[in-house]
Amino acid sequence: MTWSILARDARTGALGLLCASRALAVGAVVPYGAGRTGAIATQAFANPFFGVDGLRMLQDGCSSQEVVSALAALDEGRDHRQVHVIDRAGCVAAHTGPACIEWSGSVCGPDVSVAGNMLAGPQVVEATLAAYLAAQALDFDERLIVAMEAGERAGGDKRGRQSCAIRIWTEAPFPSFDLRVDDHAAPLAELRRLWRLAHQGYVPFQTALPSRSKPAGCTDREAVYRMCSDYAEAWNARHPE
Repeated sequence: MTWSILARDARTGALGLLCASRALAVGAVVPYGAGRTGAIATQAFANPFFGVDGLRMLQDGCSSQEVVSALAALDEGRDHRQVHVIDRAGCVAAHTGPACIEWSGSVCGPDVSVAGNMLAGPQVVEATLAAYLAAQALDFDERLIVAMEAGERAGGDKRGRQSCAIRIWTEAPFPSFDLRVDDHAAPLAELRRLWRLAHQGYVPFQTALPSRSKPAGCTDREAVYRMCSDYAEAWNARHPE
């Protein structure tokens, strides 16, 4: 009932996930991840413990394939599940149960995995992957969006569209970029609007938050305002509407 892309940005080590569905609030169910650990999408008859337990295994050093194999082996509902995983090294693995509704399946490339079920056909995941691989010049967040837009043009979820979500993890266990569209007639178009809006203040503000290396973060309000303004001006010059 969903398709998604997981990827690792080879330049920065950031991990990203974008999912879309003809279901309400897909971002509340599918995406799991942590910086320098990995990302997991649990789909079809989603099992949230795939995300919780899978992340724990990744943190313990298990590979993506070890995680997927273990999760599927332990789940009696495995035939109805779809899950794919990318680990900190960019290695991917996927499981699509035989009871998932057609079309269902996955494709992968270097540092990227695309999987979906109840899709218009295999062209959806193929177009998503191809667009991602062709968009190396784009920023990581836009690259994920462009990929999913291509998948939607190829048919997307065969029932229609309703929600989508994007998360990106860098260093921390929580996302550095996190946007959701829970209910919209054109969710990916709305996500692109929010993506542009996010780069006017939300994105640069994240760099002022506390981190392990800078526990206090930046608490100089005027300095943060200047930083956000300078960032937005430079970003807008690179991304004209």
